[in-house]
Amino acid sequence: MSSDASNLTNQFLIAMPGMADDNFTGAVVYLCEHTERGALGLVINRASDITLRNLFEKIDLSLDRDDLADQPVCIGGPVQTERGFVLHKQMADEGASYNSSLRISGTDLEMTTSKDVLEAMSQGGGPRKVLITLGYSGWAPGQLEDEIARNGWLTVDAEPAVIFETPIELRYQRALGLLGIDPSFLSAQAGHA
Repeated sequence: MSSDASNLTNQFLIAMPGMADDNFTGAVVYLCEHTERGALGLVINRASDITLRNLFEKIDLSLDRDDLADQPVCIGGPVQTERGFVLHKQMADEGASYNSSLRISGTDLEMTTSKDVLEAMSQGGGPRKVLITLGYSGWAPGQLEDEIARNGWLTVDAEPAVIFETPIELRYQRALGLLGIDPSFLSAQAGHA
């Protein structure tokens, strides 16, 4: 867990069994931002039926990158599901920056919402490691803290390898593994002494 419990930026939220909100049952959320104004994150382990190749075709771009073409687009959360969000490593080697990017504090990651990142990828450039979602997850001020206090989520420092190198179906298990937890030992009941 983060030593600064008030800032969960760059943490995974791991849904506990018994999560009341169906949008987050079995979910791992990467928190891109957590401030006094609330929190914003992307579900990283819920695949849609759209591949990156399909997505690029829908926006009239080609994608000639075999390493990405068959990668599924994830369902990032229930908010703005018609909008794309691209989580990627910063492009330090080219000094590239995109029109609408949120630099994730304390990391070399960015979350970009502008089409220019997709155009760069279409032209063979752009970030090499990406996770693209439709929609995002958002919490009002104090809402996430309340959900954590009610045993809705576990938190752990995020590991980029879980996002970019782990198959989607294994991300929940791997995120729990960062805490040393076997999923079969989790209970939906909160213990109170």
